[in-house]
Amino acid sequence: MPDNKVQTIERTLDIIELLATAKEGLGVTEIGRKIGLHKSTVYRLLNALAKRGYIEKDPKNSTYKIGLKFIEISGLFLKKLELKTEALPYMRKLAEIIGQPVHLAILEGTEVIYIEKVELVNSIRMYSQIGKRVPAYCSAIGKILLAGLNPEALREVLENIKFERLTPNTITTKKELLRELESVKEKGWAVDNEEHEPDIRCIAAPIIDYTGKIIAAVSVSGESRIINPESDFEIAGHVVETAASISKRMGYIQADQERGNKGNLRFKYQG
Repeated sequence: MPDNKVQTIERTLDIIELLATAKEGLGVTEIGRKIGLHKSTVYRLLNALAKRGYIEKDPKNSTYKIGLKFIEISGLFLKKLELKTEALPYMRKLAEIIGQPVHLAILEGTEVIYIEKVELVNSIRMYSQIGKRVPAYCSAIGKILLAGLNPEALREVLENIKFERLTPNTITTKKELLRELESVKEKGWAVDNEEHEPDIRCIAAPIIDYTGKIIAAVSVSGESRIINPESDFEIAGHVVETAASISKRMGYIQADQERGNKGNLRFKYQG
């Protein structure tokens, strides 16, 4: 990155840090004086920050202060920390019941990111780790999170997915994925049927917060001889119960849940 771009970033951060400590807000001239920038440069950077909601201008006295976008980002970060803390006990219990690795993940763009993992000593060693990203279209967790998007957000994600056949079972078309997502919505849980890794199957269910929004998903993974199609409903019941317990801890009121004939809980998806 060229030096001038680095300097622009540093100056922008200087402005943010300065406004964060200013109780009443600051004007353009005062900001420039405090951090040693020309008024025109300060104004340009402030406009860019304001357009994204990171700062706000008080029209009465033309001062600037930190905007709501920072509160939103901070809230997401804190929610992630809270989610992991609340989810861990239930993830451990699920791992003990099934005897296989359990993952917690969130959606970012076209990928899911593992944010927590519980793995028993005697379970299979999976190539997964906290912070790892996997394509959403070929993972059980990804299908859950995609199915939870509103139509507009889903269309945007689908436009950016680059389908790649990772195994003979991998979904490779938008039409096929949409059909799969409809099935996920109907069941309330999703399956990765050896679509991301050969001989590895996963079952996932959604975690919902107090607003009714799907914010994450929990899954159990294992070799196809253990997480096999014949045991899908039984294992899915445990996974959905785990997700429901975590959702309750996140403030979700279970008024829109119902039990299916085979014990699976159904969640009302947003959008």
